[in-house]
Amino acid sequence: MGFTLTVAQNEFLPEAATEVHAIVTVTADDEPSSQNDELTEVIIVDVSTSMEGARLQAAREAAAAAIDQITDGANFAVIAGNHEATVVVPMSRSTVAMRESAKGIVARLHATGGTVIGSWLRKANELFSTSPGIHHALLLTDGKDEGEVHQALMGSIAACTGNFQCDCRGVGTDWIVVELKAIASALLGTVDIIPEPGDMPAEFARIIENAMAKSVGDVWLHLWTPKGSKLNYLKQVYPIEEELTTRGVNVSGLIAEYPTGAWAAGESRDYHLCLQVPPSRVGEERLGGRISISSRGTISQTTLVRAVWTDNDSLSARICPEVAHYTGQADLAAAIADGLDALQRGDRRTATVKLGAAVALATDVQNTQTLKLLQQVVEVDDFRTGTVRLKADITKADEMALETRRTVTVRVGGKGKEAR
Repeated sequence: MGFTLTVAQNEFLPEAATEVHAIVTVTADDEPSSQNDELTEVIIVDVSTSMEGARLQAAREAAAAAIDQITDGANFAVIAGNHEATVVVPMSRSTVAMRESAKGIVARLHATGGTVIGSWLRKANELFSTSPGIHHALLLTDGKDEGEVHQALMGSIAACTGNFQCDCRGVGTDWIVVELKAIASALLGTVDIIPEPGDMPAEFARIIENAMAKSVGDVWLHLWTPKGSKLNYLKQVYPIEEELTTRGVNVSGLIAEYPTGAWAAGESRDYHLCLQVPPSRVGEERLGGRISISSRGTISQTTLVRAVWTDNDSLSARICPEVAHYTGQADLAAAIADGLDALQRGDRRTATVKLGAAVALATDVQNTQTLKLLQQVVEVDDFRTGTVRLKADITKADEMALETRRTVTVRVGGKGKEAR
């Protein structure tokens, strides 16, 4: 699979300015490769005691719906997770008969024991080590990681990083957002709430369908910066905001690569690149950096980020619309985080101010999905100014939905499908 890269930036800087911003759009070819990477899926289902009843029944149905989406020839396994990780469906090649057998097994899952999520991740890591290609896991839980210390969970996450991607879902409201966010962020996945058990089957089917569409794994952003320049930060900004700066792997003194995970044909993502360059005089031009995609040892088309120093204020003061748009959405996510933090502390005044600012920012960048979530916790008097009132009956589910989805972004003009 090939990739196309385009860059949006205002390359003109006033004299002595040293910071260069660019939005790099990476798009995979529409046609799948004739040599797609092999797919391996591991489904991890919480079967701790708290899942007993409607949640477990829905989880059984959801696991079956997920298994139905696994394409012929892909590898898959199922882990039942509680205070330990039990492989109930061993790693197998997907066929009609194997999927039917696996569904029969998950239909008999029963609830018992506690919750040690780190053991589930480590077991999945073991299973993936037996199969090459694209590795994806789907993890479901309804509770917090009570059976191990936090450092043990973080150690398990670190051991899995780079080995597989993981989408996490929490059912109900007794799980901890920051725990699943830590897993999903490190393992290049997504996190979301499933408020009602009955919503699980459709969500599981959608996630696995998306996972089965991936055709090339181990794709990296390849960044070259000349001597004297350095990276300030690099983050994915569409479809979900995700920090990549600290994840770079040094290739040489001037080159580093940043993981992006697996891609599907036709998939498109945006990245915000900020470079520090040496100050220069008016009229000088400098190459800030070169960015490309590295996949299967091949470097794709390269795009350039430039800096041109000028004394023309009309040029240097111009703000790149794409840079401004994604900067606004980063501010939006931060405002929501601050507002929710204040709400949890009982500081309703600060929560109102911060969530009001979020409403104004979401309106400005036309992020309608986030506006809908905000309207579950505030009454809006004026969208443009962010004049709001906290609702009296805010549910925990609405707070958690806003927290898990606050980093979902849209492109300029509100374009782009919701990423979950």
